[in-house]
Amino acid sequence: MIVKIRNFIRQVLLWPYYILLTKFYKMNISSSARISLGAKLDKTYPQGIHIDDESYVASGALVFAHDYARTLHTNAYIGKKCFIGANAIIMPGLTIGDNVIVGAGSVVTKDVSNGCIVAGNPAKVIKENIMTTKYGKLKND
Repeated sequence: MIVKIRNFIRQVLLWPYYILLTKFYKMNISSSARISLGAKLDKTYPQGIHIDDESYVASGALVFAHDYARTLHTNAYIGKKCFIGANAIIMPGLTIGDNVIVGAGSVVTKDVSNGCIVAGNPAKVIKENIMTTKYGKLKND
């Protein structure tokens, strides 16, 4: 019961943040996705951020949609039911597929296909053919 109340209060408090990101910055973020207040989404090219249903971006994670050195403005896509771990970095122009878990502190420099766990710097696939549930939790078979 207490957990349900806590989650409800958290959702109420996060709703203005979601409105700020989607209406003011024009980011394409699903209403069922969760973005930690400590996550850093690219505000230089905010309309390049795309986060799909039931994905979670943890505290300290960086999602880029621009590269200053190459004067590049591009899109970064995060699929459905993904988990982007704390302090992970998603470089600009990448597509993270559905049901993907990105390990904490990972630096993703290449596209990630569906159903993978990636970790490291640069991030490498450490497990394939996984399924995740809401917010990228690993589904136990």
